[in-house]
Amino acid sequence: MSVENVEGLGDYIEAAMTPAILKKEMIRGELIFTVRRESLRRFVTFLVNDANCDFRQLMDVCGVDYPERDERFEVVYNLLSLKHNFRIRVKVTTDEETPVDSVCGIFSGANWFEREVWDMYGIRFNDHPDMRRILTDYGFEGHPLRKDFPLTGFVEVRYDETQKRVVYEPVKLTQEFRNFDFTSPWEGMTTMQLPGDEKAVKQKVGADLKPLEEKKA
Repeated sequence: MSVENVEGLGDYIEAAMTPAILKKEMIRGELIFTVRRESLRRFVTFLVNDANCDFRQLMDVCGVDYPERDERFEVVYNLLSLKHNFRIRVKVTTDEETPVDSVCGIFSGANWFEREVWDMYGIRFNDHPDMRRILTDYGFEGHPLRKDFPLTGFVEVRYDETQKRVVYEPVKLTQEFRNFDFTSPWEGMTTMQLPGDEKAVKQKVGADLKPLEEKKA
């Protein structure tokens, strides 16, 4: 059987791997499958080995955070078939505690991708050969791309001249965050004044205003 287009490929994969699939989507011409977490390896192995798929290139693995969901994280795999010139996106969901199976045994290039997802989101991967941070330092606290991670971080790094080494210290803000109460420019331009003018002290109507020449004299 030959697959002529992306829609046909989606139907073919759906028929062959129905038990593993939670949802199939076509968004802006892109084929997307959300699969059961426990079926990830089996699903990806099928995409690699099946002649009509032949997705042998792992382009990227990334994370997405939806804090309002019970399973707040998505792990997204972008695959490419050079033979058929098809692309596909595979998603699995997980929470803060449940690991996702590593695909390093299928794609050796997944090693650093999965380390980055761990570093940025704190998503763990089963059977990963070297689960260490890759972008932040070894002493870094937290995972920076989580939506609840503070913008200032938890610690700051500096070189201490006294100790002659790099030290880690809790973040200390010299002042509280300021709340500048500016009127939106789009709202301000609907009136005959610039944003902020409404806060200025207005001169009383009928006040004695001397001409500029008299003031100079």
